[in-house]
Amino acid sequence: QVRLVQSRGGLVQPGGSLRLGCAASGDISSLFVVGWYRQGPGSQRDLVASIVIRDTADYDRTTYADFVKGRFTISRDNAKNTVYLQMNSLRPEDTAVYYCNLRQGSTEYWGLGTQVTVSS
Repeated sequence: QVRLVQSRGGLVQPGGSLRLGCAASGDISSLFVVGWYRQGPGSQRDLVASIVIRDTADYDRTTYADFVKGRFTISRDNAKNTVYLQMNSLRPEDTAVYYCNLRQGSTEYWGLGTQVTVSS
């Protein structure tokens, strides 16, 4: 089993920044993918960014949705077993519940989600 604990989101003004964290613990394999998804009101859950992690080597491969490219950055801290989503230049349309996902093999795990609201 894998447990994912997400940091809190919050209310941010347009143009502001926020960093989300996803701490993983449990039976984690040597190769896995962590993704950040988001779901706005009445919308489907969309992939925002993902990172492929192999052991602790510099292997990371990242992907981003077009709507966040150049604004969001996904990264990891091995010592803390945590993947971050740094969100800059936030827009009102970024308002959503953000979910962390870890996928290894055919199994995936989800965090509980955290609300991010971008509003003045």
